[in-house]
Parts: sequence; structure tokens; C-alpha cells
Amino acid sequence: MNEAAIFSNPAQMKRLVQIITSYARLPFASHNIPGALLESALAHVRNAEVLRTYDFVDVIQRQQRIGWQVKSTQAATPVTWKRAKIPNQVALIAESRKSARGKQVLGDAIIDCCNQHALASLHRYELEAIGYARLILHPDHQANYFERRLCTQASPAIFNKLEFEWCWSTAKKTGKKEQLQAFHGIHRATQEKWFAWHGLGENQLHFNGERRWWEEASKLHAVTFSLPMASDQLDLEKFVALLSKLTT
Repeated sequence: MNEAAIFSNPAQMKRLVQIITSYARLPFASHNIPGALLESALAHVRNAEVLRTYDFVDVIQRQQRIGWQVKSTQAATPVTWKRAKIPNQVALIAESRKSARGKQVLGDAIIDCCNQHALASLHRYELEAIGYARLILHPDHQANYFERRLCTQASPAIFNKLEFEWCWSTAKKTGKKEQLQAFHGIHRATQEKWFAWHGLGENQLHFNGERRWWEEASKLHAVTFSLPMASDQLDLEKFVALLSKLTT
């Protein structure tokens, strides 16, 4: 299988940008591009299908046996990788409070959960590879879109648990409320926080290390473009009139 099939060619990239910027011109569009819109745009451009499930992949191209995880957020918004409910997590959390070994075991279980989620999609949809399609929205109406390979049948693990050490965050108070502690995955080589698992709450796993992927995105598989300003959006009355003509 040609793994390059994960990446959109220049014409497909151009069409993706056209769809995104056209959506942003709608009178009700805010400076947010919904993930569902990006999924549909990618599926349209790549002759693929949107799954609309809770599987790891959001979009698949069955003939080429490839899929994509799709994310679209503001630049300052942490990416929620998944809701990571870990088997036996109550006991693992308790052990993580007692020793460094307990912390590592819990952290390893979180990484395993991530990798197994992707592996399940590789098997369920008989995919050869999974890519990552990412849209980042900046406050100055600039946007970045990039694609990267995540995993393949030959190399199914996205993250290497040996690269991370783990610790609990310090409890914080905001006003009269106390925030629950998060479990942080620290990237050993850089000592940067890559993961924050909220296992004492709703099990959200934030992936802070994704910002490293922004820097690594190849120019061949990335594009930077401007989104329309508010003054460039369609007038609501004209938009409604246009819709009325199309439905009569």
C-alpha cells in the first residue's frame, strides 16, 4: 500500500481551503470551524465517507484502505484526544498515589488505551494506515491545516509509553471551587507536558504535545490561509433570499 495516499495533493488541499473559507463567509458562522464540517469537507475532497461513530477514525476511504482522525479547534484550545476510561482505573489511581511505580503503571495504561483505540479502527475497517487531518484557527483570522501519518498495520502504535513519566498536578482553587487534579504525562526528552488525563472527572485526555506536531508538519502536507473577516460575510437577508430561490 502506498502510504502517501494519506496525504491530499495540492489540488485537494486547495479545494479543502475553498470549502472552509466558503463556510466562514456564511452570516451565522463564528470564528470556529466545526469538526463535523472539516470531516465532511475531507470526505468530499477525498471521495471518502464520514463515519459519525465513536471510533478512532472519523473519515475512511475504503478503496484505498486509509482513514483519518480529524480535529478542528482554536489555537488556544487544548485538543481532547479521547475520553480515556481505563479498566480498573479506581485501583490504578489509588496505587498511583503511593509510588512512582504506581504512577507509571497508570500512565502506561493511558498510552495503551490510546494505541488500542487506533488499532481497533485499523482492524474494524481493514485499514492499512490512519492519518491525522488538523485545522488550527488563530485569533488574527489566519488558519493552518496539515496532515500527518499516525499509524499503519506494520507500525500500529502512535505513542511509545517509554517516552513518558507521570505525576499528579497540584490541586487548584478557582474562586470557591477546587479543581480536581489532573494526571500529567511528561515527555522525558523535552520535560514538556504532553498529556493531561482528567480521570477524577469525566476522563477527558487532553493532548498538549500535539503542538509539537504543528512544528513538524511538512510544508508538502500543510497550508496556511486567511479566513474571511466579519465584513466579508454574506448579508443575512441576501442569504435567506438566495436559499428561498433554491427551494422554490
